[in-house]
Amino acid sequence: QVQLVESGGGLVQPGGSLRLSCAASGSIFRTNTMGWYRQTPGNERELVAGVTSGDNKNYADSVKGRFTISRDAAKNTVYLQMNSLKPEDTAVYYCKATIETLRPSWRIRDYWGQGTQVTVSS
Repeated sequence: QVQLVESGGGLVQPGGSLRLSCAASGSIFRTNTMGWYRQTPGNERELVAGVTSGDNKNYADSVKGRFTISRDAAKNTVYLQMNSLKPEDTAVYYCKATIETLRPSWRIRDYWGQGTQVTVSS
């Protein structure tokens, strides 16, 4: 069983910063790409940032220069440092990880966290 647990969301004023964390745990053989997505009511979930096992990173145009994704492979954890936050960054942020497991047999699939609310408002 694999679980992704997110933390770090909350309420922040425009221009402020937040750091999200997402830790994967369970019977993990290998963690491949990890990423952050966000969703607002009535809209589809969109990619915010992703990082591969080789530490290649990509960002949505709307967050480039403001958000930074990083990962700690030893801890199976991914972070999202969000600076210069804007009201339009308000959303539920979800972590996703592509994970390989070995039991009962080899398998690779995507896992999602439960989501954490980020609200940017004065």
